[in-house]
Amino acid sequence: MREGLLIRGGRVVDPANGVDGVADVLVRDGRVAAVGEGLDAAGARVVSAAGRVVAPGFIDMHCHLRDPGQEYKEDIVSGTRAAARGGFTGICCMPNTKPVNDSAAVTRYIIEKAQTQGSGVHVYPVGAISKGLEGVEMAEIGRMRQAGIIAISDDGRPVVNSNLLRLAMQYADHFGLFIMSHSEDKSLVGDGVMNEGYMSTKLGLPGITRAAEEVMIARDILVAEAEGKRIHLCHVSTRGGVQLVREAKARGVRVTAETTPHYICATDAWVAGYDSRCRVNPPLREESDRQACIAGLADGTIDVIATDHAPHHEDEKRVEFHLAASGISGFETAFCVCNTELVRAGVMDIGRLIHLMSARPAQLLGVPGGSLAAGMPADIVILDPERRVTVDASKFKSKGKNTPFDGKAYYGAVCMTVVGGRVIDEEGM
Repeated sequence: MREGLLIRGGRVVDPANGVDGVADVLVRDGRVAAVGEGLDAAGARVVSAAGRVVAPGFIDMHCHLRDPGQEYKEDIVSGTRAAARGGFTGICCMPNTKPVNDSAAVTRYIIEKAQTQGSGVHVYPVGAISKGLEGVEMAEIGRMRQAGIIAISDDGRPVVNSNLLRLAMQYADHFGLFIMSHSEDKSLVGDGVMNEGYMSTKLGLPGITRAAEEVMIARDILVAEAEGKRIHLCHVSTRGGVQLVREAKARGVRVTAETTPHYICATDAWVAGYDSRCRVNPPLREESDRQACIAGLADGTIDVIATDHAPHHEDEKRVEFHLAASGISGFETAFCVCNTELVRAGVMDIGRLIHLMSARPAQLLGVPGGSLAAGMPADIVILDPERRVTVDASKFKSKGKNTPFDGKAYYGAVCMTVVGGRVIDEEGM
């Protein structure tokens, strides 16, 4: 029997069950036993959450653990520790590993290593759509499903062949999976390295038109609509992309979408000074795009906030902008950035943010979590939304220190992360 845990006197915010008020949360045997006032703490460790928010743990639908094959960037051990520090109790890792997660063997490796060496965070592998992510031959979707994948994606590489995408949708649906699409027309990207616009012209860097993303979002939506199948659009970054999703949902298309903290917070103006930490794919866009992503989150057009956690070695980022690897290490800054830009800015309340980072991802993935109802797994995060924090990448649990938020001040600290009733991180208490 696991030690009990009583989280005393916090503001319990549980959007899935319409709860928002001061209460205790009692955990027994790895599950939520009760939520209420004055609960009996007999035999349990007591943690005071007075003045803090107690919520279902965050679930990240899109991250990169680099393991197997690129452990110098990140591995399952460091990645899950970073996720725990960021308040995540469940994460979906993308298949662009070496070897690619296009077989049951790689899927099993990821799951077994996470269970035996990880921090305790639930790791849900995403399998490849095509073998080797080459977009030619379909991967062993059924066998990967049996091994434990949660979805399929050729992350980082768009499925250019529309018929392959169509067939993959059919296979995914048959196995109870869905496609997570990296919507990008590489022919429109060309040699671009940042958003095409005033800043790219000013800096003399080749730009990437918004159409490179929007053309493929439109294609993905149309194929899903024709097949009546489900598709999830990764890292939407443009105002046109948001509008395409909004219109598709109005027509009843089975489309869901995500955006990330860096598209919520940053713009291509951050690239000034050729800051290679700002190189990301899709690129940071303009202020109108940032506002469109925020509006999409507020009105439900965009379903979730995912990190697209993409750690890189310092040697791959501290180079000329056009040579830098694309990606931001995102686990440990996600909450403070989103809380500052969305909640403190008055766009939404804390309940809506928790819905976007916890309840809704759990619902889309069909995994336990996102709820503090009695009997649910005790996957919990304790937050201090009012605490001012200054990002210090040198202290990240992640091997990837690559973030443009380094040195910047935000509001919102992750105090404690609990998975299955076990405290796996409490550095913020």
